[in-house]
Amino acid sequence: MRTVTALPNAVEETEHLWIPMSDGTRLAGRLWRPVSAEDEPVPGILELIPYRKRDLTAQRDSIHHPYLAGHGYACLRVDLRGSGDSEGLLTDEYLEQELRDAEEVLAWMSEQPWCNGRTGMMGISWGGFNALQVAARRPPSLGAIVTVCSTDDRYADDVHYMGGCLLSDNLSWASTMFAYNSSPPDPAIVGERWRELWRDRLEHSGLWLEEWLRHQRRDEYWRHGSVIEDYSAIECPVFAVSGWADGYSNSVFRLLQGLDVPRRGLIGPWSHKYPHLGQPGPAIGFLQEMVQWWDHWLKDERGNGAMDGPMLTIWMQDTVAPATAYHERPGRWVGEPSWPSPRIVQTRYPLGRHRIAAPDEHEHSPELTVQSPLSVGQFAGKWCSYNAPPDLPYDQREEDGGSLTFDSDPLAERLELLGAPTVELTFSADKPLAMVALRLSDVAPDGQATRISYGVFNLTHHSGSDTPQRLQPGERQTVVVPLNGMAQSFPVGHRIRLSISTSYWPVVWPPPEPVQLTVYPNDSGLVLPVRPTDTADDEPVPAFPEPEGAPPLSVTQLHPGEHDWRVSRNMVDLSGALDVVKDLGVVRLDDIDLAVTRRAYERYTFTGSDFNSVRGETDWTMGFQRGDWQVLTRTKTVLTSTPTAFRLHAELDAYEGEERVVAKSWSTVIPRDFL
Repeated sequence: MRTVTALPNAVEETEHLWIPMSDGTRLAGRLWRPVSAEDEPVPGILELIPYRKRDLTAQRDSIHHPYLAGHGYACLRVDLRGSGDSEGLLTDEYLEQELRDAEEVLAWMSEQPWCNGRTGMMGISWGGFNALQVAARRPPSLGAIVTVCSTDDRYADDVHYMGGCLLSDNLSWASTMFAYNSSPPDPAIVGERWRELWRDRLEHSGLWLEEWLRHQRRDEYWRHGSVIEDYSAIECPVFAVSGWADGYSNSVFRLLQGLDVPRRGLIGPWSHKYPHLGQPGPAIGFLQEMVQWWDHWLKDERGNGAMDGPMLTIWMQDTVAPATAYHERPGRWVGEPSWPSPRIVQTRYPLGRHRIAAPDEHEHSPELTVQSPLSVGQFAGKWCSYNAPPDLPYDQREEDGGSLTFDSDPLAERLELLGAPTVELTFSADKPLAMVALRLSDVAPDGQATRISYGVFNLTHHSGSDTPQRLQPGERQTVVVPLNGMAQSFPVGHRIRLSISTSYWPVVWPPPEPVQLTVYPNDSGLVLPVRPTDTADDEPVPAFPEPEGAPPLSVTQLHPGEHDWRVSRNMVDLSGALDVVKDLGVVRLDDIDLAVTRRAYERYTFTGSDFNSVRGETDWTMGFQRGDWQVLTRTKTVLTSTPTAFRLHAELDAYEGEERVVAKSWSTVIPRDFL
């Protein structure tokens, strides 16, 4: 990324300001704006997230907010109520209180002397979520949003559940917020009240995982904040962005299809990152794209090219050998003028005896069965890649031995896919509760198999995720299972592989007991979104500029971090484990002389074929130190299960200096609900 020091406007930073809410709570903000804004007010852009503006996101914020401010915007970065230096409590995601606070912050910002009354919202992940959710509430000043790595559907396509299956990222993410919520405000900002505010968080922020586990089907809890319930509520322009290695690329397709407002979609090769910091590369000049977007919608520069080019711009990925991390993904930018695209042909490939047949073939095949071991899934990577540590899926041959596989013939000509594949699966199961994992791979002539898409489905949700029903053992049924959207080119000589397994641990929690699934290939098929390979009719894609940003804040690495991702098997007791270490070491923020410690350890285990042996465990350490002020918290979460219930245990220890000031523990049992 190129560092830019000469911007069109001189920028003034207000390191801290209080924003009053109507109930008396004050939210902590950080503001960057043009020096001239007092005399020549500018539009305001809000990013409202819980990840601590003063320390944990300070370096990232310093790259993009001053850059946008230097192009004529007042950029306000606010800690959510109960996070960072803000007052109050944060007890869950996307609560009604959060959305009301966002509306009040926008109203406050629009009335400031440095703001001309027009506002936008931006954010990645949590900030992308609430940008969509607030847009659906239509606050009067909000003129446009940029939503990155977010979703419109909190149940079907978020970190908690996928296809009605429980994601292990639900545990991982809950543990992250458990650790963040245990962190104190900075005494340099809030003064002597820091201890009172910290104790309140430690005692009352709650155990979010328990709440999420109590909602195992699609209900009103998940419908709240899911803008898919009513796209028409959004009336402002939307720029939706994600990456193929991210967990949230599907929502870009749905938003383009469902919204009836000016909109753009962008999907690159990236993980859960802003595109100007995108990994795997190539990264792009996304801050320039945002300036152009805001100029168009908040400054009425209608001829500036912000809406030129295709509605959807995507990175068409070329074939690549399987690896757990990539510096760059080979490919090219392509575009579609509308979505769904009339150029995409949904092509059905019948299944045969371990074959994906040609569309016009009809190969008779006997029924086939599969009962997967718990080891299938250990090389699947994370549901959502954060690009640290290496967390992408490895060679699928490691998984296919415990799966039912179907291969195409070697391709006689180049094939390109763009969109979401689906599998029409006719099956029967020998147990009333069952799941299926479906993986699509690019198989090279040497046999290496690179996963390009996948989907999981809780088969008891065949009639809907709000009304699961037990399966009748032995009864034939047909379900249509969507796989994640993708853009992939296959060269001549490669094959397409569909793999089917009955477990996928630790990506998703397995069913209560092993299941034998019978698949009826004659009545099943793979539907692929085929894009023409003739580039003559391709929509021209404007070239992206190189990534640039403002100079990042200075930090000093005091102690090195550690990143590790290790799969192991014990051949004595037949146990298996996935151990993940994400240790950022100790980093000093030089401008405020604050040393920050952040370490996470995750462990996912099983023993033999005992489906009730699976266990997920997370341990977090968070520390903050400046001079004599030293605070440290340790949090631990353990999730196990029986055939009928989940067992959740959690611990929290908080230290001020050497003194342990809070020690809490939780133990609860939550019934399994068709899961």
